Amino acid sequence: MSAGRGPLAGIRVLDLSAYIAGPYGCALLADLGAEVIKVEPPAGDNLRKYPSTLAAESRAFLGVNRSKRGVVLDLKDAEDHARLLALVGTADVLVHNFRPEVPERLGIAYEQLRARNPRLVYCAVTGYGETGPLRDKAGYDQVLQTMTGMAAMQGPAGGPPAILYGSVVDYYAASLVAGGVSAALYEREKSGEGQYVGVSLLRSALAMQSARLVWADSEPRDVGGRDMRSGGITGIHPTREGWLYVSANTPHFWRALCEKTGLQQLLVERYDTVRKRAQHAQEIVPVLHAALATRSALEWESLFGEEVPCAAARDVEDMFDFPQVEAEGLLQRFENAVVGAYRGFAAAWKFGRTPAPEAFAAPPLDGDGDALRAEADRLRRKEP
Repeated sequence: MSAGRGPLAGIRVLDLSAYIAGPYGCALLADLGAEVIKVEPPAGDNLRKYPSTLAAESRAFLGVNRSKRGVVLDLKDAEDHARLLALVGTADVLVHNFRPEVPERLGIAYEQLRARNPRLVYCAVTGYGETGPLRDKAGYDQVLQTMTGMAAMQGPAGGPPAILYGSVVDYYAASLVAGGVSAALYEREKSGEGQYVGVSLLRSALAMQSARLVWADSEPRDVGGRDMRSGGITGIHPTREGWLYVSANTPHFWRALCEKTGLQQLLVERYDTVRKRAQHAQEIVPVLHAALATRSALEWESLFGEEVPCAAARDVEDMFDFPQVEAEGLLQRFENAVVGAYRGFAAAWKFGRTPAPEAFAAPPLDGDGDALRAEADRLRRKEP
């Protein structure tokens, strides 16, 4: 661990969560300077067992759990449970993703821990929230994508629903964890008291669709996918070699696109708004594709420059040596006791006056266990 301030320097976070949403929310808190302790059961976070070409550890686990210390505690064991409670007394934040019925049974419900530490900010990540008929149902990213209309929107018009891979609901929920916890810590500075913070995957999936979740009283149910489609002009298009995403919704960008592709004949009143272009997409798109077929995606990207928002489709591996990524220092080299050296994402924020500590590798299972259990035992001996 390297020295550094960070806006959350001095804050201690106990991360009892697994998979992505809770753990990555805690990684974001570590990016902000907090000390994060990942507490795992003896079998470890199940994300460690996810398929990976890495033999010793899951790539997903490494990416989601940077900058944490690690300890194994069996909460069903009396000694380990007492150790956790001792650490709770030193913590500012606790995050878990148990279903609502589980924490009380484990003796770690908010009211149970609040009695021990009234300043504790307690964040529960659930699938569907704390109330309602689905409160105790397990929630998963792609289940929520499918349930909330995201998969239907992602699929082609008139075609089957499609999942957007990359755990977007989980990662957005992680941002809500970091934001909600940070806000509760700010409020604690005024009131002196902690509080419960609830984040759910259902809330995350709907929050991501706020621009679609608008239904005027005068409208019918079906309003064309609740808008948000640009009619095929803005989107991914084939080129002579590779695929190119183009965005040309504003008058300025539409003009630049037509001029750069030699399609000035499209600069007419019939196509002069996004809505009109959507209505006449079947006329425009074939002409655009014919023009784009004269160059590769990378050539168009260079030719469009700053005048037409666009990007050639790349693989994620290309980001490891992408000039803008390198210029921003978004990736760094890590050393992990099990995996060895690897490159990975470094931090989600940049702060000028209070830079956070340099990120470090995700912990091996129980990597800091001896030191943290010894600390907990010392704390217990001092208890009355």
